Amino acid sequence: MKISPFYEKKVDCLHCKKSFPTFKIRTKFIKVKSTESDFQPIYEDDNVNALYYNVFVCEHCGFSFTEDYSKYFAPGVSEQINEQISSKWVHQSFKGERTVFQAIQAYKLAWLSATIKKERFVTVAGLTLRLAWLYRSLNNKEQEERFLHVARDQYMESYSTEDYANTQMSGVRIMYMVGELSRRIGDFEMATRFFSKVIESQRVGGEARLVDMAKEQWEIIREERAKQ
Repeated sequence: MKISPFYEKKVDCLHCKKSFPTFKIRTKFIKVKSTESDFQPIYEDDNVNALYYNVFVCEHCGFSFTEDYSKYFAPGVSEQINEQISSKWVHQSFKGERTVFQAIQAYKLAWLSATIKKERFVTVAGLTLRLAWLYRSLNNKEQEERFLHVARDQYMESYSTEDYANTQMSGVRIMYMVGELSRRIGDFEMATRFFSKVIESQRVGGEARLVDMAKEQWEIIREERAKQ
């Protein structure tokens, strides 16, 4: 019997606490062919794209979240979610295999939910970066750049406030992301400044791979500037 790459998982909504089913991909089916300089994974099989299933969309109230969200809701936030999302929510299920367009819709719902909930900047940056990747896969340059811009600004806020503490993101990785996303949106001044910070970090034992990547991207900027 052929095993499906997908399996159903029950998730409890962080907001309304009701349970709903969602699809996840079995780890052995997730095969990354290569990775872009902003860490976008390129999968061997487009139909088995783990990015599509990161967001849990509650079919009952519309609140959408990932595993990175905190369980804490500040006073008054639940009421705002009810008012801005749940009261307008038309019952729909995101269970099942998702298209790129459904994935985009899920991430936009998560972005809205995170904004109202006042999730950490680093979490919002991750959501909007993935939106940029999804639009990149559709060759939609305008929307890709729009979300790269948002993600870059959120990573900068995260860097300033250090709200990435106790997450999988390190300070050096945040600096690299600000540099690389700045490079991609044509803000070479900001890119150069942050790549410099990454390269300087090697003096205090910075992450070697990120230091090497920053040097490579720095070289690309130098070539771009020379052309101009």
